[in-house]
Amino acid sequence: MQSPTNRSARLSVCAVLTALALIFSYIEFLIPLNLGIPGVKLGLANLVVIVALYSNGALAAFAINFVRILLSALLFGNMFSAIYALCGGILSMLFMMLLYKTKKFSVVGISMAGGVMHNIGQLIAAYFIMDQLSIFYYLPVLLLTGLAAGIVNGVLATLIIKKVKLSGISFRVKK
Repeated sequence: MQSPTNRSARLSVCAVLTALALIFSYIEFLIPLNLGIPGVKLGLANLVVIVALYSNGALAAFAINFVRILLSALLFGNMFSAIYALCGGILSMLFMMLLYKTKKFSVVGISMAGGVMHNIGQLIAAYFIMDQLSIFYYLPVLLLTGLAAGIVNGVLATLIIKKVKLSGISFRVKK
């Protein structure tokens, strides 16, 4: 059983990482990436989630991502953005957690899978909301943009994780 101090420390670290992810979501909301493809984002908040996955573990990363999605939808979105983000975020996190547990994939590989699965989750949500099978014609574009965003976030996350390890800073609180 964790001592109250360790539980408080873990909660504090998760709260700070959630706030950072929410700030990144807000930055993307303020400065949309306009590539002529609707809905395409770099997913900077996922950068924090990947760092949390490697520094605090799968459950903490899942909680950070889930709370960030809910707060982001509440503050900057609407019901539909919440549905899309939750479907994409949950599917993405489940795949990233699974790949992370195997210890056979790099940070970039896990991030790429997360980016692709996030887009697939959102596409599935769009199908159920709009009831249009033709929505899946958008899949190749979403696969490419998910891979690209995953590579960018994975490379950045790798650099951050290395810097944090070299600096001796520890996000992980002993259980």
